[in-house]
Amino acid sequence: MKYRKIGSRVEGSYSALGFGCMRFPMKKQDDAMVIDLPQVERMFEQALDAGINYFDTAYPYHNGMSETIVGDLLCSRHRDRFSLATKMPVWEVKKEEDFDTIFNKQLEKLKTDHVDFYLIHAIDKTKWDTMNGFNVKQWLLKKQKEGKIRYKGFSFHGPGQDFIDIIDDWADDWDFCQIQYNFMDTNNQAGTAGLHHAASKGIGVVIMEPLLGGSLVDPPGPVRAIWEGAGSSRTPVEWALQWLWDQKEVAIVLSGMSSLAQLEENIAIAGRSGIGKLTDAEKALFPRAEELYKTLRPVPCTACEYCMPCPNGVQIPQVFRIYNDAVGFNQSPQIRRGAYNWALKEEERGDACVACGECMPKCPQGIDIISMLKEAHDYITA
Repeated sequence: MKYRKIGSRVEGSYSALGFGCMRFPMKKQDDAMVIDLPQVERMFEQALDAGINYFDTAYPYHNGMSETIVGDLLCSRHRDRFSLATKMPVWEVKKEEDFDTIFNKQLEKLKTDHVDFYLIHAIDKTKWDTMNGFNVKQWLLKKQKEGKIRYKGFSFHGPGQDFIDIIDDWADDWDFCQIQYNFMDTNNQAGTAGLHHAASKGIGVVIMEPLLGGSLVDPPGPVRAIWEGAGSSRTPVEWALQWLWDQKEVAIVLSGMSSLAQLEENIAIAGRSGIGKLTDAEKALFPRAEELYKTLRPVPCTACEYCMPCPNGVQIPQVFRIYNDAVGFNQSPQIRRGAYNWALKEEERGDACVACGECMPKCPQGIDIISMLKEAHDYITA
């Protein structure tokens, strides 16, 4: 495993590959899908043995179960072997006292007395201003002084200028931040400009969604041809990950791995990672791939599920995934309808949307979910 620094304020070195705990492997049990705990346990053990020392979870992941699983299978057994990251769910904070209530509950679930990397979760400028109204800065400093939090940061979903403003508002005190970033998001959200701005302040940058929710794993033919034409044995996954690790401003790249095979592949790729691994000619391939993808993917959904649950039961990310696959892979009507019917019940499909609008402000990508659900349903069923 290769190791990297997280900015100038965080001590130690951390595995280039971080283990994201948002997409645990699932298995069918009776008529429901449940987390495959034995496989999660094996993945944790294998990750630790390979040298991964940064594990990232959050209050809402897996409907609140992720922190509990991390506590049961990881913290209770191997707390001295890794650094733990989790997040304060800002949508649950209604008053200043809620910070302690939520944080103490997290420590209990995680079976630990401290969190190494603590983030204010999924903020933009408006949410940050709201948290400041509850004295979040003073609370973070207090917890850091108490030793309950080692390093304080935030994860970000919002416009690029919001990111700059949040960094600059507390530039001398932020230790790190977490952004969505990949070769498709250079001008989206924090983007390359935000990455460089944070790094210029000595603030470490952890990367999430490096494969855009898995969208970059199995590219359509025109994009695959770009990678294959480069004369390299890299897979599409490795191209995407190495693009990130080639940049000195990037600290850790988080991957939400859902199987042992994915874990093993990413560990091997991380072992080959490093700054300056890509040639100028190889770097020039990424803008070409980006432009092709943009013409092929109608919905920029990362399946983060922040829009969920839908009060009417629509499985929004799944509808968009099926739509993106149908368009990107130029599927026949029979195949796309079959995928729709197999994956979703009738009441979970796009036409079940009643346009209540509850999902719209929650989407980190700013997708017009209501209109896109109709467009997706009409295309898939045409």
